[in-house]
Amino acid sequence: QVQLVESGGGLVQPGGSLRLSCTASARAFKISTMGWYRQAPDKQRELVATSTSDVNTKYADWVKGRFTISRDNSKNTVYLQMTSLRPEDTAVYYCNSRWTDVYGSNNYWGQGTQVTVSS
Repeated sequence: QVQLVESGGGLVQPGGSLRLSCTASARAFKISTMGWYRQAPDKQRELVATSTSDVNTKYADWVKGRFTISRDNSKNTVYLQMTSLRPEDTAVYYCNSRWTDVYGSNNYWGQGTQVTVSS
């Protein structure tokens, strides 16, 4: 069983910054595509950003350069640096890890960390 532990959420004023962290227990971290997703109240979960094992990154169109995903394979940790935060960024942010190995496909979620952008 893989555990993903997120941290770094909280309350921030509009225009502020936060850095989310997600540490994975899996030895497969290095071959995993790691991602951040978010879910606002009464909305579906949506992609924020992903980072493949060879560090190719992908972002949702609305990120528009405000967020940066990065990973440290030596720490089994993926980060999401968020800047220029807006009230509409308020959501629960979830970490995701997925990979395929000889045993099949694997897909795991963290419990989420709340980000609230408000003055």
